[in-house]
Amino acid sequence: MERRSQADRDAITIEIVYAFISGGFAAGLVFAAVYGPALAFDLSPTTGRTLAVVGGVLGATAFVLRAAHVLWRLPHRPGNDGR
Repeated sequence: MERRSQADRDAITIEIVYAFISGGFAAGLVFAAVYGPALAFDLSPTTGRTLAVVGGVLGATAFVLRAAHVLWRLPHRPGNDGR
Protein backbone atom coordinates (compact mmCIF):
# COMPACT_ATOMS: atom_id res chain seq x y z
CA MET A 1 0.00 0.00 0.00
CA GLU A 2 1.51 3.31 -1.03
CA ARG A 3 1.77 6.26 1.32
CA ARG A 4 -0.40 9.32 0.97
CA SER A 5 1.23 12.39 -0.43
CA GLN A 6 1.41 15.62 1.56
CA ALA A 7 -1.23 17.12 -0.73
CA ASP A 8 -3.60 14.23 0.06
CA ARG A 9 -3.06 14.66 3.80
CA ASP A 10 -3.60 18.41 3.53
CA ALA A 11 -6.82 17.90 1.56
CA ILE A 12 -8.15 15.51 4.19
CA THR A 13 -7.24 17.94 6.98
CA ILE A 14 -9.06 20.76 5.21
CA GLU A 15 -12.16 18.59 4.75
CA ILE A 16 -12.16 17.66 8.44
CA VAL A 17 -11.84 21.30 9.51
CA TYR A 18 -14.61 22.26 7.08
CA ALA A 19 -16.83 19.52 8.52
CA PHE A 20 -16.34 20.83 12.06
CA ILE A 21 -16.82 24.48 11.14
CA SER A 22 -19.93 23.89 9.03
CA GLY A 23 -21.30 21.53 11.70
CA GLY A 24 -20.76 24.17 14.36
CA PHE A 25 -22.45 26.79 12.22
CA ALA A 26 -25.44 24.50 11.59
CA ALA A 27 -25.65 23.70 15.31
CA GLY A 28 -25.59 27.39 16.16
CA LEU A 29 -28.35 28.17 13.70
CA VAL A 30 -30.57 25.38 15.00
CA PHE A 31 -29.97 26.40 18.62
CA ALA A 32 -30.72 30.06 17.82
CA ALA A 33 -33.89 29.12 15.97
CA VAL A 34 -35.17 27.08 18.91
CA TYR A 35 -33.96 29.28 21.78
CA GLY A 36 -34.51 32.63 20.05
CA PRO A 37 -38.14 33.01 21.09
CA ALA A 38 -37.11 32.70 24.75
CA LEU A 39 -34.86 35.71 24.28
CA ALA A 40 -37.28 37.71 22.15
CA PHE A 41 -40.39 37.23 24.27
CA ASP A 42 -40.95 37.30 27.99
CA LEU A 43 -41.36 33.59 28.64
CA SER A 44 -41.37 31.80 31.97
CA PRO A 45 -38.00 30.54 33.27
CA THR A 46 -39.15 26.93 32.92
CA THR A 47 -40.04 27.45 29.29
CA GLY A 48 -36.70 29.17 28.67
CA ARG A 49 -34.79 26.27 30.23
CA THR A 50 -36.82 23.77 28.23
CA LEU A 51 -36.10 25.63 24.99
CA ALA A 52 -32.41 25.79 25.89
CA VAL A 53 -32.23 22.03 26.48
CA VAL A 54 -34.21 21.18 23.36
CA GLY A 55 -32.14 23.64 21.33
CA GLY A 56 -28.94 22.12 22.67
CA VAL A 57 -30.01 18.59 21.82
CA LEU A 58 -31.20 19.55 18.35
CA GLY A 59 -28.07 21.64 17.79
CA ALA A 60 -25.83 18.72 18.77
CA THR A 61 -27.79 16.46 16.44
CA ALA A 62 -27.43 18.96 13.61
CA PHE A 63 -23.67 19.13 14.26
CA VAL A 64 -23.24 15.37 14.13
CA LEU A 65 -25.39 14.99 11.02
CA ARG A 66 -23.65 17.82 9.16
CA ALA A 67 -20.14 16.64 10.06
CA ALA A 68 -20.98 13.05 9.11
CA HIS A 69 -22.47 14.20 5.81
CA VAL A 70 -19.37 16.17 4.89
CA LEU A 71 -16.94 13.46 5.98
CA TRP A 72 -18.93 10.71 4.26
CA ARG A 73 -18.29 12.45 0.91
CA LEU A 74 -14.51 12.16 1.31
CA PRO A 75 -13.09 10.21 -1.59
CA HIS A 76 -11.83 6.82 -0.52
CA ARG A 77 -8.53 5.70 -1.88
CA PRO A 78 -8.47 2.10 -3.06
CA GLY A 79 -6.42 0.21 -0.54
CA ASN A 80 -5.44 -3.26 0.38
CA ASP A 81 -8.74 -5.14 0.65
CA GLY A 82 -7.11 -8.45 1.62
CA ARG A 83 -7.19 -10.15 -1.79
